[in-house]
Amino acid sequence: MEWKDTYETWLKQTDLDSDLRKDLERNEHNEAVLEDAFYTSLEFGTAGMRGIIGAGTNRMNYYTVRQATEGLALFIENEGEAAVKRGVAIAYDSRHMSKEFATEAALTLAAHGIKAYVFEALRATPELSFAVRHLKAAAGIMITASHNPPEYNGYKVYGDDGAQMPPEDADALTEYVRSVKDILSIDTLTEKEAKEKGLLKIVGKDVDRVYLEYLKTVTIDQDLVDRQGRKLKIIFTPLHGTGKMIGEKALKQAGFKNVSFVDKQAEADPDFSTVKSPNPEDPKAFEMAIEQGKKEDADILIATDPDADRLGLAVKTSAGHYEVLSGNQIASLMLEYMLKAHTKKGTLPAKSVILKSIVSSELPAVIADKYGAESMNVLTGFKFIAQKIKEFEETHSHTFMFGFEESYGYLVQPFVRDKDAIQALLMVAEMAAHHKEEGNTCFDALHDLYHQFGHFKEKTISITMEGMEGAQKITQLMTALREQAPEEFGDIKVSMVEDYKNQTRATRQGVETIELPPANVLKYTLADSSWIAARPSGTEPKIKFYISVQDDSGVAVEEKMEAFEADIQKLIDQN
Repeated sequence: MEWKDTYETWLKQTDLDSDLRKDLERNEHNEAVLEDAFYTSLEFGTAGMRGIIGAGTNRMNYYTVRQATEGLALFIENEGEAAVKRGVAIAYDSRHMSKEFATEAALTLAAHGIKAYVFEALRATPELSFAVRHLKAAAGIMITASHNPPEYNGYKVYGDDGAQMPPEDADALTEYVRSVKDILSIDTLTEKEAKEKGLLKIVGKDVDRVYLEYLKTVTIDQDLVDRQGRKLKIIFTPLHGTGKMIGEKALKQAGFKNVSFVDKQAEADPDFSTVKSPNPEDPKAFEMAIEQGKKEDADILIATDPDADRLGLAVKTSAGHYEVLSGNQIASLMLEYMLKAHTKKGTLPAKSVILKSIVSSELPAVIADKYGAESMNVLTGFKFIAQKIKEFEETHSHTFMFGFEESYGYLVQPFVRDKDAIQALLMVAEMAAHHKEEGNTCFDALHDLYHQFGHFKEKTISITMEGMEGAQKITQLMTALREQAPEEFGDIKVSMVEDYKNQTRATRQGVETIELPPANVLKYTLADSSWIAARPSGTEPKIKFYISVQDDSGVAVEEKMEAFEADIQKLIDQN
C-alpha cells in the first residue's frame, strides 16, 4: 500500500523532528490513524491549507509548511526579480506551533533569497492583510486555523494586494506546491544565517501604529462616540486569541472607555481551555461573557475568533437577557446604521455598493436599496469581495461601502482586503452607541428592521464527515443533488436552480449562464423567495447547507425553517 511506503520513508529519516518521531512511535500500532496521516497530502487549496498537527503528509508539521512555502517561493521567483525583492509578510495566531511554523516559513523563503517580515508576536489576520499592503510585499502568510479545534493549525496565503489569492493565482500556486515531491529534503537557512543576510526582519509596533491610524477612518460619527463612549458598556472576549492586543487599543483610541474583558478568555491559550470551540458562531462561546454581562449590566457582548478576522455579537433584550445574533443579523444592523449615518451627514457616495456572498441574507440588500445603494453577490470567500473592490478602484464604477459573509466576516474600509473583526468591533460599538442614545437596544433595532422589511431568518447546517470515507460521501451527496435536483422544500416549489460549478441558472423560462467563476455550490430558490444552498467546505471535512427563509411573520418563518431542515435531513439520509 502506497501510504505504508511513505510512512516507512518518514520512519527512516535520520534527522526527522523528534516530536514528529514520537508521534509516529505513539501510533505505530494504530493503522487507521497512520493511514489517515499518510494516505494523501494535506490539500493545498484556494485558501491555503488546514489540518491536524502531527506527523504525516496529511498533517500540519514542519515539512508540510516547508512544502507550501517552497511552492510560494517558486511562484514568487516566477513573478520576477522585483517580486523577490519585495519579500513576504508573515503573521501567526495563538495556536500550537504557530510561531514555529511562521519561523519555518521565513527560513524556507530565505533559502531562495526572499526576505520575510515576521511579526514579533501574535497578530490578527486583518493586520497581516494590512501589513502586506503597507510593506508593499509580494505576498503574505498567515499561520492560523481560524476557529477550528485546538489540535488544528493552518496556512493561508495572501497576494500583493493583501487579499487571499484569486482563483487563477491560487491555481498556479497550488501547482507549484504540488510540484514539490520530496518534502523531507527542502532547503532552509538557519535563523542566524537569515538575519545575517538581511532576509529575516522582525516587525511589530511599527505596523501596529499605522494600522491603528487607518482604523480611525472606520468611525463615521465621532461626536456620537464622544457623547456615548463612556456610557456604552461593552464586554469583550477574544476567546484566547489575538483580538485583545489590537482590539483594546482600537476601542480606546476611538473613545470607547467602558470596556471589560472576560479575564479567563483574555489571554492567549492554544488549548482554548474555557470553550468547547473558539467560534463566535457558537452561542456556547458566549457563556462566560453572558455571565459577566449580567453582573455588569452590559449593553453588548462581543467575541472575536482566535485570529480576529470574525466577530460575534450578543445583545441585551428588553427582558434583560442576552441574545446571540447571527452573522446576517449583525451585518444587517451594521449596514443600516452605516447608511443612515452617512445619509444624515451627507457623506454617502453616489454609486455606493455593498458586497455579500451568494449564501448570505437578502435583508442587507433590501436595506441598501432603501438608501439608494446597490448590492452585489459574489462567491463564498472574502477574496471575491476583495477582487470586486480592486475592480471598483480600477474602473471608478462604484464606491465600496461594506462587505460581509454570513459566517461572521465583515469589512468596512478597504485598507484591509480580508474580513476584519477589529473594524467590525469599532462599527458595532458605534452602532450600539447610536441605539443607546436613541433609547433603544440593538435587539429593538433588529426587530424594527423586521417590522419594516419583513422577517428574515437564516441557518447553516454543518455536517462533518472525517477521513477518506467522509470525503467520498460529500462528493457523492453533491453529485446526487446535482443530477436530481429537489423539486420542493417544505411543500414550497423550487422555482430556480443555480449550479455554480456548471455556471447555469435554470428556471421555467430556460437556462442561462451565471457570470461568476465556477464553484461547487448548488442553490435552490423557492417560489416564496426563500432559498437553500449546499456547499462543501474548502478548508474542513464538512458539507454545509445554508437556509434563508422570508415571510411576513416570525411564526411563519420558524415553521418554514423546521420544514426545510426536515427535508434537508431526508436528502442526507437518502444519500
